[in-house]
Amino acid sequence: MSNRIWKKGILGLGLALTCFFAMPSVIYVNATETNINQPQAATDTENRIINDMDRFDADEDMLNYMQSLKIRYNLTDKVMENVHKIFDSAVFYIANTDMTLSELSAYVSSVKSSMDTAATNVSATTSEFLQVGDNWATPTVSYGQSVSIVLPVINFGTEELKDLIIEPQTSTIVSDWPFKPDQTSYLQTEPFIPGNQTYDDAMKNRREFTFLFTAREDVMSGYYPLKFNVWYTKSGIRCETPAELTVYVRTLGKPGSGYIGGTGDETSNAKPRIVVTGFETNPAQVFAGDTFTLTIHVKNTSKDTAVTNVLFDMQAAVEGADTTNTYAAFLPTSGSSSVYMDQIASNTAADIVIEMTAKADLAQKPYVLDVNMKYDAGAMFDLTDTASVSIPINQESRFDISTPEVIPGDITVGSQSNVMFSIYNTGKTTLYNVQVKFVADSIEETSAFIGNLTSGATGNVDVMVTGMSATMDDGTVNVDISYEDDAGNVTVDTKTITLYVSEAFYDDFMMGDDFMMEDMEGEQTGPRKGLVIAIVVIAVILAGGAGLIVFFIIRKKKKAAQLLADDLSSIENDDLL
Repeated sequence: MSNRIWKKGILGLGLALTCFFAMPSVIYVNATETNINQPQAATDTENRIINDMDRFDADEDMLNYMQSLKIRYNLTDKVMENVHKIFDSAVFYIANTDMTLSELSAYVSSVKSSMDTAATNVSATTSEFLQVGDNWATPTVSYGQSVSIVLPVINFGTEELKDLIIEPQTSTIVSDWPFKPDQTSYLQTEPFIPGNQTYDDAMKNRREFTFLFTAREDVMSGYYPLKFNVWYTKSGIRCETPAELTVYVRTLGKPGSGYIGGTGDETSNAKPRIVVTGFETNPAQVFAGDTFTLTIHVKNTSKDTAVTNVLFDMQAAVEGADTTNTYAAFLPTSGSSSVYMDQIASNTAADIVIEMTAKADLAQKPYVLDVNMKYDAGAMFDLTDTASVSIPINQESRFDISTPEVIPGDITVGSQSNVMFSIYNTGKTTLYNVQVKFVADSIEETSAFIGNLTSGATGNVDVMVTGMSATMDDGTVNVDISYEDDAGNVTVDTKTITLYVSEAFYDDFMMGDDFMMEDMEGEQTGPRKGLVIAIVVIAVILAGGAGLIVFFIIRKKKKAAQLLADDLSSIENDDLL
């Protein structure tokens, strides 16, 4: 049997090729009337099994008919190729099939009919008849999850479609295909879909093909088109190109995965933004010449898209009096002004940390630092943003004073002393609202307002200080010098001067003293003398001066001794008399 199959297949194919290329241009025009059974009609019955000669005659009959179609319809090579495919298939079938003579005759007739259809129905296609059923519903799948895609295929045509092959158009590119390529082939087949006269019949006779897919981990959010190729045979003709059916699947990607077109979301293609929400320095107050750590707070404002490959580049304002002498206000200590981050998730804050040094000769004012950003977001690449921060730079406030002049250096209660000195602003910043206050227990509080002192300026202090009570210490008087900076912060520095204050000693008090002296020098003794002494002591105490107390006590003792001596001398004189 196998030898016969091979032999007859070769015989039929050789006969077809020889006849096709060597046959005269006009032969067998009436081939449809040929009866392949006539040569053996007298000897064979219709029910006998065919032999090799019968097969040869059948192949020749079909070949003649195919050639006649070419001439009759002036077929192009492309159409003739389709007709020849039908012929080749029939030759192979006859060579390898046992059948009766009547069955062979019926088969040859059906082959001729198929070749005739292929030749006459040249412009007919079937792609417009293959459609997706109206029962299709767009499924939704999240990244990493599996989903069943059920593809309903309907035939709107009136002719039957055979030997259907359905296969999705897959890809390894995430923007083209949302699923993992976890199979080498997703091909499915269907023997036939019958032709239909009405839409309802087409829906009833639909074929559904189920595909199981798993969404990629990096799938983008949105609606992906899923395209399927459908091959078929119609009226014995195999389609040259497949019909293409398209459906959609809605995918939910990870935050920051990006969007595929057709989401319906107005913000789906919006560019994610990175904004600067604030900054801080350590130390909090930065002086010119200081090295400080700058922390800039940023945030990805997108609610569902992460940014990746983020590069921050910090550029300080350029300072300098002219174009030939310029420099950056801040310099990074590491030598690089760039900071890199792998990713900032959606609606998430992050910190940029960099150590910088402020130039020593910067004036006291805020300096701008530009933050240039470059990043990717989903399918968008090399996005850019720019933000700025202003970093206040301070100069150390410094001043000095001349040697204070205090004239006189000793005063009594109620009298005044003139204090004079100068204040020099030796720093590089302005001293605002400079004031001077003189504070001590022995004087009345006195102040002087100098005003603003620019860098290098001098302010003069010239005040009169009034004694309020006797000095009970070393005579130190505090001189509080206060000033404000640009922000209104007050600084107080204390210097000192020396000023003694004593109680006043009046002339009428001395007159009273002479009176008391005369009183003590008299003859009076007893109570009146004690009263006089008490008055003197009280007066001394009220005066409050320690020196006066000592003075009057010594004087009292001398006067008492003198009185005693005088009394003794008087007694002696009386005795002598």
